[in-house]
This record gives sequence, structure tokens and C-alpha cells, in this order.
Amino acid sequence: MHRVKMKYRFLQEEKKPTKIYVYDDITAQGDFNWEMWQYDESDTSASHFAKLLSEIPDGTDIELHINSYGGEVKEGVAIYNLLKQKQCNKVCYIDCFAYSVAYVIAMSCDKIVMGLGSSILIHDMWTVASGNAQELRKQADDLDVLMESNRKIFLTRCSLTEQQLIEMMSNETILTPEKCLEYGFCDEINGDAAVQQMQINQSNEKLLLKMRKELRSQQTLSQYLKQYVESAHNTPPQNEFDVSTKGKNITEHTENKALHMMGAFFDAFTSVKIKKQED
Repeated sequence: MHRVKMKYRFLQEEKKPTKIYVYDDITAQGDFNWEMWQYDESDTSASHFAKLLSEIPDGTDIELHINSYGGEVKEGVAIYNLLKQKQCNKVCYIDCFAYSVAYVIAMSCDKIVMGLGSSILIHDMWTVASGNAQELRKQADDLDVLMESNRKIFLTRCSLTEQQLIEMMSNETILTPEKCLEYGFCDEINGDAAVQQMQINQSNEKLLLKMRKELRSQQTLSQYLKQYVESAHNTPPQNEFDVSTKGKNITEHTENKALHMMGAFFDAFTSVKIKKQED
């Protein structure tokens, strides 16, 4: 049989996600360019992100990788909202640090995955201010308003109350992946060590409940049979008989009692089995 050689093959592969790396401080401006006598555009500015996201088609996948100490709040919050508005499936990988406003950016994603050894830092905003007493007091009041607005972002994801969040941010809290998973600051730990342990614990609990239910069923059956045997043993024969037929009647009564006991045993076993199926 003559076989036609394959001249070409079309293989449609799954589209790979667009990867974005935030591996530096988040700033509006980059380094100062002495040749041009101006600041270069920062790769972590909101302006740069706006251009970058405009080139990514809607409906595609985005992988956001973060390893940053944070930076300027106005840039970070703007990036958060730009990513939030982007109609893509977004997954954030915290490769090491997602501190301060860098973690705010992470919360724009549909899913947050933390690597082993990574951490996040949540804290109150701070600023550099100058001016007279009245102007400095206003700066403090403005920070309170900004913090109240900023906490709304955290509360959309975490399971903490606002008062708990206020205390943790006031104390400048660093959280491990395990704590982040507990509080709702992340969805998964890369390596799945904590997730697997949680699933194992849940599976063991279900198995233990099932064993307890079966044990109770067996104990109920055992008690029923014990009560029946004791009742049958103490019950005298119902038919009177004379001396001439005594041996025959005793034999018949013993056989009937054994049959009744066996029937009761199977009835009880069947009822327990049906009950287990209904449970």
C-alpha cells in the first residue's frame, strides 16, 4: 500500500500569557539622563503601564511578576486601576517582595500566587512635608483621608475587619505566604505545600466522620442482637406439650427460635445497610 508523505502539519498551540515584571521601585521618573538633561521615563510608572497595556489585546492572559519594595502611591494606585480596568485574565506571582504599594498593584489581579519565601508588607502611607504648622496639620489630615480610601482596596480582598486592618497597617506588618492565605491576601502558595496540607486535613476529617458513623451503626446492630438473644432465651415455649412429646417439641421449639434469630439478624443488618445508604 502506497502511503502519502506528510508535506506539512498545522498545530495550533495554546497562546502564552503576556508577562510583565515589576522588579524595581515604583516611580514616576527614571534615572536622570545627563545627555538629554532630563529624566528618563520609568518602566514602573503609570504612564509606561498605560502604553504597555494598550498593546495587549483584550481577552488574553497576563502574568504579573512582582519583586518590589514599593514606591510612589499615586503611581501604584494608578497602575492598580489600569490593570483592574483591563479586560484580561490576570494572575500575579509574588516572586519575593510585594511591599507597600507594590502589593496594591498585586491586588488588581484575579488571582495572587505567592512563592515560597516571599512576603508582603502593609503599612500606613508616609510623606515628606514642609511648611508652617497649619500646612503640616493639613498634610496629616490629608494622609488620613488617603489611607481611608486606600484601605477600601485591601478590604475588597482580605477577610479582616477594617479595625483589624487599621491595626496591622499601623504596626507595619510583614506577612508570610501562610498568613496571607489565611487572611485572604493571596489565593495560592506556589509549591502547593500549604494547600496540599489543608486538603489532606479536610480529607482526613471526612474519613474520620465516615468511620464514626459506621462504628455507631455496628454498635447499634450489636446491641439489637444482644437484646434479642437475651429476650429469646428468657421466653418460655408458647405451646404446651405432654411428656410423651416433650423431646420432639423441645427440638422444634429450638429450631424455630434459631430461625427467628437468624431472620431478625438479617432484618436488622438490612435496615442498617439501607439507613447507611440514605445517610
